[in-house]
Amino acid sequence: MMRTIAGAAIATLLTLSAQAQTTAPDDLAARNIQRRAVEAMIWGMPAVNADLMLQTMLKSTKAKPNEIVYWSKPVNWKNQTLTPNPDSIYFMSFWNVKDGPVVVEIPPAEGGSIAGNIVTLWQMPLEDTGPEGADKGQGGKYLILPPGYKGEVPAGFIALQSDVFSGFALLRSNLASHSDADVEKSVAYGKRIKVYPLANAKEPPPTSFTDAYDVLFDATIPYDASFYRGLDRVVQNEPWLDRDRAMIDQLATIGIVKGKPFNPDPSTVALLDQAAREAHALLARIYDAGFPVINPGIRWFPAAVPEMVKAASGGYGDPNAYPVDMRGVTYTLGYTGIKRLGTAQFYLMANKDKDGRDFDGNGTYRLTVPANAPVKQYWSATVYDRETHALVRNMPSASRASISPGLQKKADGSVDVYFGPKAPEGKEANWVPTDPARKFELLFRLYGPEKALFDHSWKLPDVERVAMTVGGAR
Repeated sequence: MMRTIAGAAIATLLTLSAQAQTTAPDDLAARNIQRRAVEAMIWGMPAVNADLMLQTMLKSTKAKPNEIVYWSKPVNWKNQTLTPNPDSIYFMSFWNVKDGPVVVEIPPAEGGSIAGNIVTLWQMPLEDTGPEGADKGQGGKYLILPPGYKGEVPAGFIALQSDVFSGFALLRSNLASHSDADVEKSVAYGKRIKVYPLANAKEPPPTSFTDAYDVLFDATIPYDASFYRGLDRVVQNEPWLDRDRAMIDQLATIGIVKGKPFNPDPSTVALLDQAAREAHALLARIYDAGFPVINPGIRWFPAAVPEMVKAASGGYGDPNAYPVDMRGVTYTLGYTGIKRLGTAQFYLMANKDKDGRDFDGNGTYRLTVPANAPVKQYWSATVYDRETHALVRNMPSASRASISPGLQKKADGSVDVYFGPKAPEGKEANWVPTDPARKFELLFRLYGPEKALFDHSWKLPDVERVAMTVGGAR
C-alpha cells in the first residue's frame, strides 16, 4: 500500500515538473510573486502590525514618536487596535532611537501601578515594567539603546539593547474600579510616566501627552496590497536582522528592496491582493483550529502558544527554532510582547462554545466565572469581532469585569456573564452586547494571576449557548 501511495506521489511530482517546464515565463514570474508575497505577509506581520499603530497615531492624533498617546477613559469601540483591554487606562509611547538612546521612566507603584511592556518594532519584548517588571514596583529609568550602541550606560538606568531603531512601550495604568474617581486617579498616575532623550536626562523636558479617547484609531490588519506598503516602510527604515536575511531576495521578488522605491504596477498589485487574501486564510485556519488548551476537555486556550512565548522571551536566540507561522498568527490577534507572561497578566481565549460551534452574535451565551478567581487585581471577559479581532464596532460596551459597577454575584460567589444582542431580563449589569450580524470571540483576562490558575485547581468552564434569536445561526 505504501509503495502504491509513494508511486502515485512521484508520478504527480513528475507531471507537475513537466507542466512547469512548459509554463510561460510570465506565468512563472506571477506565481513566484504571489507565492513569495504570501510568505512575506506571514513573516512581516508583527512589524507591520506595530507600524500600523504608529501610522494611525501620526494621522489621527497630534502625538509624535518619543511622546505619549493615551486614552483618558477605558477604551470604547473607536479604539480599533487588536484585542485592547477596555478595563484599563492605556498609555503608549512609540519610541525611536535613531538620534540616540531614549529613556522611559516609570514611577514607583505608590498610589497606582503600571503593567507595561517595552518591545521592538518586531514586538520582541525588551523588558516588562511595574511591580512585575524589572523595577519591581520601585520605579525605574528604562534606557533603550540603538543598534550597535558603544557608549556608556550611566548608573541607575535599566539598559535595554534594541536591534532596531523603533518600537513602542505599552503601559497600562491599572484601575481599581470604573468609578469616575478611580479613572481620574489612574490617569493622573499614568501621567507621571516620562519619556525623554538620554542627552536630556539631567533636566528632562516635560513629556507631551495626547489624548486619543473617542478618536477613531483604526490599526486593524489590511489583508490586501496596502499591507506591503507598510512592510516596505519597515524595510526602508530599519536594519536587516541576521535571522531575517533570507527574506532579502524574497522581498525583492515582490519589489521591496532597501534603498529603492516600491512602486508595483497594477498587475503586481492584483497579485499582492491575492497573496494577502491567501495569507489571511492560512493564518485564520491555524487560529480556527485552536491553540493547545489550558485544561483538557475545556475550550479556553492561552493566547500564545508555548513555542512562541519561549522564542520571543529569549530574543529568538535558539538557532534551531524560529516559529514564524505562529508569530504571524499571534500578531493577527493582538499586539505587544510580554517577557514574563503569567506574572502581571494572563490571557485566555475562546472562539467556540461548549459544543464546538462558533460564537454567533445572534445568539445568547452564558459564562459562569467560578468563585475565588485566582487574581490579585481583577478578571474580565471581553467580546471582540471574530474577523478583525478588534472591539465590535458601534457597541455601547465590550466587557464585564470583577471591577465593573453593579456586577451581580450568585450566592456561591460565582458570576454569570452573558453575551448576546439583548440582555436577559434583570441581567443588564452582567451583560456584554454583541452584533447579531457578526461572529465574535472572547478573551478572559486575569490581572495578577495566582497559583490556582496554573496548578489547575481553579478552572474556567466553557461558554454555553442558552438561546438563539429569531433567524438562528448563519
